[in-house]
Amino acid sequence: MATDAPPPSKGGTDPVTPSTEAYREVQESAEFGELRRAHRSFAFPLTIAFITWYLLYVLLSNYAGGFMGTKLFGNINVAFIFGIAQFVTTFLIAWWYSKHAAAQLDPKAEAIKSRLEGGA
Repeated sequence: MATDAPPPSKGGTDPVTPSTEAYREVQESAEFGELRRAHRSFAFPLTIAFITWYLLYVLLSNYAGGFMGTKLFGNINVAFIFGIAQFVTTFLIAWWYSKHAAAQLDPKAEAIKSRLEGGA
């Protein structure tokens, strides 16, 4: 026999589930708007820059074969360097976002969460 009831609490430390109205109030708050702006002002420009960088690589690979095939040293050509740079860029953006989130987003989100769960 299955039930939809949550398991019993172990010591009363489980967070209280806020109401739908509480979520709506938070969503409309200036603090949540600031959190959303902080995320978007970081994520959107970087996303656009990375997609542009990626498309440049693809377009150069397709339409500038001579340039991309230029040997730099040994069997290493421009296309190979650009390809490796794609991976490096991906990891750098992930690292940078992690630092940004830890410093700017997580404290704001935690404050909102604490108030929301505390006031439910």
